[in-house]
Amino acid sequence: QVQLVESGGGLVQAGGSLRLSCVASGRTFSTYAVGWFRQAPGKERESVATISASGGRTYYVDSVKGRFTISRDNTKNTVYLQMNSLKPEDTAVYYCAADSRPAYTIINSARGIIYWGKGTQVTVSS
Repeated sequence: QVQLVESGGGLVQAGGSLRLSCVASGRTFSTYAVGWFRQAPGKERESVATISASGGRTYYVDSVKGRFTISRDNTKNTVYLQMNSLKPEDTAVYYCAADSRPAYTIINSARGIIYWGKGTQVTVSS
């Protein structure tokens, strides 16, 4: 069982930065790949970035490459999403999720992921 709690969302102007955190409970967290996903009003949930269990491999969707960085600290059971050069189209609720499948699998589809946080709102004003 893994419980995930996101934090760090807020209101920021375009071009600004935010760092999201996802803190997990459970001794087996270091064995799970973790991903950040987002859902804007009226839109489907989409992948943002994923990271392997060890943290050695990361994957990003094209729209955030070069702007967002995912990282993890397994000693703190925490995954981060550093978001720079934010754009209004980044506005969404951001969710953290953990899965036993590889990070390169869940970046393509969130279907079947069991462990989800409740989300944190990110709003980027123009």
